[in-house]
Amino acid sequence: MSRKHSKDLFDDTTMTFGEHLEELRLRLWRAIVGLVLVTGITMFFGDQVMGIVRKPIEDALRSRQDKLHDDDAKPFDAAKTWNDFWDWARGKSKPAPGPEHEPLIDPKSMRVQIDPFDLLTALHEAAPERFPAPTPKPTAVEINAPDSNGSEPSAEPKEKSISLTITAPEIAQWRHLHELEQLPKVLTVQEAFMTWLKVSFVAGLVLSSPWVFYQMWLFVAAGLYPHERKYIHIYLPMSSGLFLGGAAFCFYCVFPFVLGFLLQFTADLKFHQQVRVTDWIDFAIMLPVMFGISFQLPLVMLFLERLSIFEVKDYREKRRIAIFVITVISMVLTPAEPYSMLMMMIPMIILYEFGILICRWFPKPKPFDDEEEEQKKTMVATT
Repeated sequence: MSRKHSKDLFDDTTMTFGEHLEELRLRLWRAIVGLVLVTGITMFFGDQVMGIVRKPIEDALRSRQDKLHDDDAKPFDAAKTWNDFWDWARGKSKPAPGPEHEPLIDPKSMRVQIDPFDLLTALHEAAPERFPAPTPKPTAVEINAPDSNGSEPSAEPKEKSISLTITAPEIAQWRHLHELEQLPKVLTVQEAFMTWLKVSFVAGLVLSSPWVFYQMWLFVAAGLYPHERKYIHIYLPMSSGLFLGGAAFCFYCVFPFVLGFLLQFTADLKFHQQVRVTDWIDFAIMLPVMFGISFQLPLVMLFLERLSIFEVKDYREKRRIAIFVITVISMVLTPAEPYSMLMMMIPMIILYEFGILICRWFPKPKPFDDEEEEQKKTMVATT
């Protein structure tokens, strides 16, 4: 008499406590080794990594300084910031400056624009015997007066300016102070070194996260059923891709808007902005991590659907409630300003719809599908 086929899902999946500890030790050791190797690489290229992390705030501070010295500067324009970002992403550079605006090689020199009348007046005052007095400028009444024919003047004549190069040791000092004003600040001697270590470690953790997550999933897989282990190879790459994609989206798309708004808001309140390196690093780490976690929404929806907590029709019917919850989550996970909140909320709404599609594309399997399939194959072989 043949033995009845068992439908106990725990058959052939039992591990002793010691085997679980050995599996945990093995996976932790491999995860730590991978983390240490990648962190060593990021520490070797620590200067480049620090340059990448510092670039958003330095660009924002430099842009803010340029606006302070630009009389025609306009308030923060989100559309212009977005266009500048895409020009940078596509490799489009701004037009080359003209000859009068070309940068000087000598740091002690600078080029200034002056009025020819003021220059002639100064030369006449310095050496009246060599330089005659310049013709006085016409007044506004004389400019607007009609000519000899009685006709109105066509337009107000434009004043010309000439470019002069000034050289002085103080110019180099002023330029150095101006460049320092555009850089983040450190307040203690060891702050720069500790920040370098922190950034290198976080960069190593982010880059090694797929390997670390893979080892974690392998440990979990040791306690899963055979028909469930195949999902690791599907969901792990998707989870890592969504996390890294969310972090990259925040770093390259959200930061230009957020920093532009915050610096402009600080200037409107008449505050002098000085950015500390440690504060910026914490902000630059926290916000991308929040975006990476929020981008896991499709997998969370799929996980809840697999646990039979929600169904696909529930996701569709409760769409308005979900959008409200997403809005609240975006407000909590981002700083209290509109741009980062909107730029987290909109992708999460899109990912919510993507999660519904994933639940439809990967229907929930029945718990005994593999057992029933094996029974059918056995019956066919015996007949």
